[in-house]
Amino acid sequence: MSVFWLPVRVYLEDTDAQGVVYNAGFVRFMERARTDWLRERGVDHRAFDETLGLSLVLTSIEARFKAPGKLGDILAVSADLLEIKGARAVFVQEVRRDSSGGELLVEGRAEVACVDSANGRARRWPAEFVKELNR
Repeated sequence: MSVFWLPVRVYLEDTDAQGVVYNAGFVRFMERARTDWLRERGVDHRAFDETLGLSLVLTSIEARFKAPGKLGDILAVSADLLEIKGARAVFVQEVRRDSSGGELLVEGRAEVACVDSANGRARRWPAEFVKELNR
């Protein structure tokens, strides 16, 4: 697969009184990277719902915090598809300081389900998107 990197600047709103990134902030940054990774491959959340009646739902998130992010940092947040099978896609992610080769701050893993927007039941990813996401 191909790793996608998203640059993210840490603002005051992302930090506590000591200027350290809230743990939940890293989860938001990883969500942005997954969303942009999908968008680059033709999966726009709104269009996915409007044209196919499908939504993407985060079903689990795992994060291992290695080092703090700080106010003013530029972070590199990755997203890469580990596997896609049936209704489930699994992503691996990292947050690094400065660049893709910088200090590792967070390792993550996210599972995203494809669901019917009307009833919330799991639905297989459309074959044409599976092919595109696996490129």
